[in-house]
Amino acid sequence: MKPRVAKLDSMNFASKNLEAYFSNDDYIIETVKSVGVFEPTRWVKVFKSKLTRNIVEAKILHTSTGLTIPLKRYSRSPQTQVIEFAGLHGYNERSKLLSELLQGLKEQIQHEQVTRLDVAIDFKGNIPNKVIKKLCSKDREPFKFMNTIYYKSSSEKKQNYYMNIKTYSKSNKEKLSEEINRLEFVFMQDYLKKIQIKDIEKSFKRMEKSIKKFSGLEVQISFL
Repeated sequence: MKPRVAKLDSMNFASKNLEAYFSNDDYIIETVKSVGVFEPTRWVKVFKSKLTRNIVEAKILHTSTGLTIPLKRYSRSPQTQVIEFAGLHGYNERSKLLSELLQGLKEQIQHEQVTRLDVAIDFKGNIPNKVIKKLCSKDREPFKFMNTIYYKSSSEKKQNYYMNIKTYSKSNKEKLSEEINRLEFVFMQDYLKKIQIKDIEKSFKRMEKSIKKFSGLEVQISFL
């Protein structure tokens, strides 16, 4: 049976000064949280989420194509700046522009460290019952938060640095006419170790095995 295609939907990577990649007229960087600056309502307005306490610095990268991308420093590693390319696999113009931006940066960022990879598996209609049953095995229980269902083991806390599994309606999120539901595996820093962008595809086989272990699905991950 041919493996189902799984798409890379989000990628975070980190460096001491990511802003150096965006120091030309195509970009504007807006500071929202830093020494002497704190504008939490601005962050909520742009990203529809609150600034959490563990974010010690927050900036917004504005691109000439109209994208807004978060740049953060966390209390866990305040010397490191993290950029979030979230929504690479969507059904809208933003996803296309985001993918083009990342593709354009690819050669420059080869040695930066990947801190998070979200792998999306989309289903037309409902996610099969056999997949849901498999997700609920291995000591994992579903719980709903907002419009997303998370599958966590009893040993995992609300936030962890290894892996998260979740499902949600992509149709509702993007207001699509077609019913599409998404299964998403979020591989975090402790899972990824210290992999660099140039070696990212070497991690795919391990991630594919993890997806099969927890969902029963044979997948092949596609990067951009």
